[in-house]
Amino acid sequence: MEPQNATNPVTEFVLLGFNHSLKIQQLLFMVFFIVYLMTCLENITILTTVITDYHLHTPMYFFLANLAFTDITESSVNIPVLLSGLLSQHKTVPFKDCILHMFLFHFIGGAHIFLLAVMAADRYVAIHKPLQYSTIMNHEVCVGLVAGSWAGGFIHSATQIALLLPLPYCGPNTLDHFHCDVLQVVKVACANTYLTELLMVSNGGLLLGVIFVLLLISYTVILVKIRGQVTEGKHKALSTCIVQVMAISITFIPGIFIYARPFKTFKLDKVASLFFTVFVPVLNPLVYTLRNTEMKRAIRRLFSRVIRDSSLI
Repeated sequence: MEPQNATNPVTEFVLLGFNHSLKIQQLLFMVFFIVYLMTCLENITILTTVITDYHLHTPMYFFLANLAFTDITESSVNIPVLLSGLLSQHKTVPFKDCILHMFLFHFIGGAHIFLLAVMAADRYVAIHKPLQYSTIMNHEVCVGLVAGSWAGGFIHSATQIALLLPLPYCGPNTLDHFHCDVLQVVKVACANTYLTELLMVSNGGLLLGVIFVLLLISYTVILVKIRGQVTEGKHKALSTCIVQVMAISITFIPGIFIYARPFKTFKLDKVASLFFTVFVPVLNPLVYTLRNTEMKRAIRRLFSRVIRDSSLI
């Protein structure tokens, strides 16, 4: 596609995706399609289990259900774009659709990050204020924290888009990626984007880094607190904390690699972005269920009810 000049602004972007043979792209299509189905199945199972099982009507599982919802929606924003790109050598995306995609991606992703912080705060209160836990983490507070997470995601995403929109885009319009993201779009603007990139790193990358460090500190404090306890609940609390540390690590580490540095191109960018956008949503449910005995029991009860009800039809 021919570069465009300032009098002929960019109206679409071309996603290069994965530069492989048709057979390899077809194989990747099948792999990512299966991953997407697994993501939806796993997270819908968690959502349904939490909603239908009264044993799980607690703040921790309320937040987990909302996290599952972000995994479903984030995958539904990113993976269909990836899959459609694998069906053709290059995928053309209208400028407005690209902006909308970036807004939704960072909106949901931001909410996901803030929800992880909320879940850490919930565990901190549960460990340090067990007698006041039900009073502190009441229904209104939980709903407010979830609403605040989505508001934080909206503000983060709106800021990113507000920084991108004023830039002139006059070509080239080729993005060496499988979906639209600020990292690539800002690089094709025909203007000096140094200040914009710094502001974006501050808004996205620095936020990720600061929250990640604070979460690691909070979980360290929690683990030190429960180390001296000799109770049955100690093992449950320890298991829950280990699970959440695993979850934040697989989310934050690739995110920090992508967004917490100047916008330079690295060979691992696509791999990190692929892990961040495709595999994290399918790994989160596995992380939260494999070490959670209560959740596994609730899922078994759900499937038992489904099988029993279907046999009565």
